[in-house]
Amino acid sequence: MQLKTETVDEYIQMIPENQRESVARLREEILKNIPPGFSEEMSYGMIGYVVPHSLYPKGYHANPKLPLPFLNVAAQKNFIAVYHIGLYASSGLLQWFIDEYAKYSGKKPDMGKGCIRFKNYTEIPFSLIGELASKLEVSQWITHYELNREAKK
Repeated sequence: MQLKTETVDEYIQMIPENQRESVARLREEILKNIPPGFSEEMSYGMIGYVVPHSLYPKGYHANPKLPLPFLNVAAQKNFIAVYHIGLYASSGLLQWFIDEYAKYSGKKPDMGKGCIRFKNYTEIPFSLIGELASKLEVSQWITHYELNREAKK
């Protein structure tokens, strides 16, 4: 669900109470682990971690006025989602995540392209999401992004 809020703190206060603690914990893990250079902001109505224009002036290809997205966290109607575009752009990172997730859960991760869904909030592997956030430096993410953009041309 996309909420019209100005700040991440407002967003967390506006989401359903049963999701609030888990989203706040995800945010804490991400902020603790994400490499320098990424900025936290509201992005697409969700908590977003982006490459600011000061580091990547081209911005996002779909709308260059927006900074390059990297990772988002959202409280959806029936689940909490982590959108990590790097999983979609890097098959090696995706395989690493799937292999590591198996160590936290006996189930396969509930995933779409770059989206990880958590329906049971007590089963969110917070430290694994923090580690996932740490896996790409800003420069590495920009390189992956540009290589994938070139490959699609």
